[in-house]
Amino acid sequence: MSGTEAERAREIHRDLPVVDGHNDLPWELWARARGDLDRHDPGGRLGGYHTDFPRLIEGGVGLQFWSVFVPAHSRTPLADTHRQIGIVEEMTRRSPQLTALAATADEAGEIRASGRVAGMMGAEGGHQIENSLEAIGELHARGVRYLTLTHADTIDWADSATDDPRHDGLSPFGVEVVREMNRVGMLVDISHVAATTMRDAVAASRAPVIASHSSAYALARHDRNVPDDVIEMVGAGGGVVMVTFVPAFVVDGTARQATDMFRADRELRRRFGDDDEGYLAARQQVTSGLDVEVGTVADVADHVEHVRKVAGVDHVGLGGDYDGVDLLPAGLEDVTCYPAITAELLGRGWSESDVRKVLGDNARRALREAEELAG
Repeated sequence: MSGTEAERAREIHRDLPVVDGHNDLPWELWARARGDLDRHDPGGRLGGYHTDFPRLIEGGVGLQFWSVFVPAHSRTPLADTHRQIGIVEEMTRRSPQLTALAATADEAGEIRASGRVAGMMGAEGGHQIENSLEAIGELHARGVRYLTLTHADTIDWADSATDDPRHDGLSPFGVEVVREMNRVGMLVDISHVAATTMRDAVAASRAPVIASHSSAYALARHDRNVPDDVIEMVGAGGGVVMVTFVPAFVVDGTARQATDMFRADRELRRRFGDDDEGYLAARQQVTSGLDVEVGTVADVADHVEHVRKVAGVDHVGLGGDYDGVDLLPAGLEDVTCYPAITAELLGRGWSESDVRKVLGDNARRALREAEELAG
């Protein structure tokens, strides 16, 4: 990467082109500070985190999907999801000069044009709707614009990529969930789900489907990643695979090391229960003791190019998973680093227009199509 490419990248990022599919800051704010924004306010530089609003703007992020995640072991997952939405609303309210929540793709564009970060939300796991179709509309009304069909655990109506299967994909109720999401204009997210569930979801959806934070299985053989036949299906339906930065889903050797990561994480969750601080400390101890290859910006760009090769340039995006992981590739340590991907792609001969598709144009188009097909 030359200095010229780095400067071109910085210029591109000045108008906040990035749509990032997944950021776990709201959960980290709950786990570390019980959502006390007087202690941990992302309106300023937030030490110990990957994300805050000033750094998002520095990185060129114009639309951030905030994960309103709650663990599958929660006894009240829907109520806890509303609590997480409240954290997003409060951190937004505190920094009106830096951010605002958007209800639609067009509103997000207006916020970005004002030099601020637009916020939308995604619920990271179908357990959060408590087997209720009505909850989908309830969450949509609060600003949730995608639902990840599972997290790490298989649920009553969908198989997870990192748990034992029970349904061979989606159950009949799972198909109803997808159709209700289409009806209200909520994007279907196939990150975290088993490949069988991916195929069923794409087949059932009449709107574009996204993978909010997954990479290509062909390059990193972890079941959390998307196999080529599904990448092709997502592209054919107008959807977007949003390449993630998680080393276990980017580097093949690390993927093989991390095959049992989610089972081990589930065991930690069982051990610590509601003690989130204890869980986080134990997780940090486990990951800090690992000797893993974290990868580089070039490795992430390889996944971007692979999705382009399989599905076409209109069907690839980015979903960093910042503040959801402890380790990140070299050169992508926090949310200021998105221009490094742009510079890498420019150095590989990509046109600016195609780079901008990856950075955010594709994701905005899929969101807009889901909105238009609602009803």
